[in-house]
Amino acid sequence: MILPGAGTAVLLVNLGTPDTPTPRDVRRYLRQFLSDKRVVNLHAFIWRGVLETVVLPFRAPRAAAKYRSIWLEEGSPLAVYTAAQAKGVAERLRERLGEPIRVEPTMRYGRPAVRSLLETLRDEGVARVLVVPLYPQYSVPTVASIMDEVARYALRSIHQLEYSLVHSYPTLPGYIEALALRAEEAWERHGRPDFAAGDKMLLSFHGIPVSLDRAGDPYRGQCEQTAQAVRQRLGLTVDQCLVTYQSKFGPMPWLTPATIDTVARLGSQGVRRVDVACPGFVADCLETLEEIDLLNKGTFLAANPDGLFVRHRCLNDHPAWLDALTDLVESRLRR
Repeated sequence: MILPGAGTAVLLVNLGTPDTPTPRDVRRYLRQFLSDKRVVNLHAFIWRGVLETVVLPFRAPRAAAKYRSIWLEEGSPLAVYTAAQAKGVAERLRERLGEPIRVEPTMRYGRPAVRSLLETLRDEGVARVLVVPLYPQYSVPTVASIMDEVARYALRSIHQLEYSLVHSYPTLPGYIEALALRAEEAWERHGRPDFAAGDKMLLSFHGIPVSLDRAGDPYRGQCEQTAQAVRQRLGLTVDQCLVTYQSKFGPMPWLTPATIDTVARLGSQGVRRVDVACPGFVADCLETLEEIDLLNKGTFLAANPDGLFVRHRCLNDHPAWLDALTDLVESRLRR
């Protein structure tokens, strides 16, 4: 049963973003992100030295330039779209329930931070918190890291809140429908791919190390579940709609096939058109706007200058996605 609006809050938690696209802020953000053992599982003493003397001095300036290439007037795309999602869900909950439910955009790394927001909510009289990771597919570096952060706050709190956390929702019907609608909108603008003639659609998910997959992380299986549901909704085959993985970091083996290797191969094979959607990213961000729409697009067109590369927008504030997210939140609040 739903508690009174003033006593309940919902945190929509995404990965995070630097405050500005400057090397200083990007370095601060990357330090927090790459210091999480759920993200880089190396001995802290060894890794911290490498991080501070090798990774950050070189990676932060390059990453800052990439962020500047995709930055919006309102700020970071990830922050802008996550805030819009929170606003849209709050409006829908109020319409459905007849009372306000506080919905807060939250970041695992950067601001607004999970722990500081929980402290604010407690001080303002909130008693019950629903934590909704904006990752439809569970993985250790994402959802488990959010769980860790909530637990760290709880461990040092005297006045405990009541917590509920959504684990994953890889085949949530409204989520799959929103992905399909995004694809159909792209096809209205660019024409439908000629799959019979060999055009391809890629569903590009963020990768994880192979070691995590072998250790039992359910991520790859949940990505495949999402992909199969999207294929079924759009009437596509496995050969027409491929699963690939992006954003590899570090020297260890990661899940394959890599998106960038796949677009290079398809381009060199003369495939006329490649559509790329990123179902694991519910808001456009550096990994979609720069990595896919600039780097991967450039790689494909370098291999096939006459080809067509179409990136599907992420769900962002699409009404169908906001409806689906609200359905998920409401169902959990009613438990």
